Amino acid sequence: MALLDHLKELKNRLFKAAIAVILGTIVGFIVYQPLLAALVKPIKDLNEQHGRQAALNFDGVASSFDLMIQVSVFLGVIIASPVWIYQLWAFIVPGLHKNERRLALSFVAAAVPLFIGGVVLAWLVLPNAVRVLTEFTPQGGSNFISADVYLAFVIRLLLAFGVAFLIPVVLVGLNMAGIVKGQRLLKSWRITVFLVCLFAAMAAPGADAMSMFYLAVPMLLLFFAAIGICLINDKRRVRRQAKVSAETEATADVATPASDLENL
Repeated sequence: MALLDHLKELKNRLFKAAIAVILGTIVGFIVYQPLLAALVKPIKDLNEQHGRQAALNFDGVASSFDLMIQVSVFLGVIIASPVWIYQLWAFIVPGLHKNERRLALSFVAAAVPLFIGGVVLAWLVLPNAVRVLTEFTPQGGSNFISADVYLAFVIRLLLAFGVAFLIPVVLVGLNMAGIVKGQRLLKSWRITVFLVCLFAAMAAPGADAMSMFYLAVPMLLLFFAAIGICLINDKRRVRRQAKVSAETEATADVATPASDLENL
């Protein structure tokens, strides 16, 4: 397509993705109150379980409104993730070959549930992360947590888990493209474990070991599952190459008919 046609296609894709995010944001506005109650619940549990004074603090007049906007938009992005990931894939597809299109579609089909699964797991980890981090408060102290700081903490936790679950999918995609070999990944499993733990320690908010553990263990399982898929795909590629080589050698020994030479 011409450059203007590509720009027009990009505009249409972005428009569809934006509409999906806006609709998801509307849903975020509708469920904001119960969602905020669920977000604040770990803080309230601290008061009940440990007798510790903790509260979510709004610093300014418009802070509560700003928090509602941010939470609703973030929820809209999560809800609309299947749509905007598909639109990204649909924009790239016209420039891909048939086998590459199947690869891209497989990537989207695996990326969406893994991203959402990582976000859900982070949501389950959230109460424990809040409890562990606030336990460092001195005896008799109080936690008046800023709403903006708490929201940034929650978003970072959710995004860290969601993005971390996408990395194994990228590895499989690189393997199918012939860039990374499964055997090389398997030989470097010690380095992989170290890098995963290092990433979990850096991505998990706070210094608590439990949120790092909850992030590292699923990532390691996904990584080794990805390595297994890469090994299987490498074996299939070797068989295909051997078959093509055998067919090429078989046809190379056959003389070209005289009629075909005359046509040349």
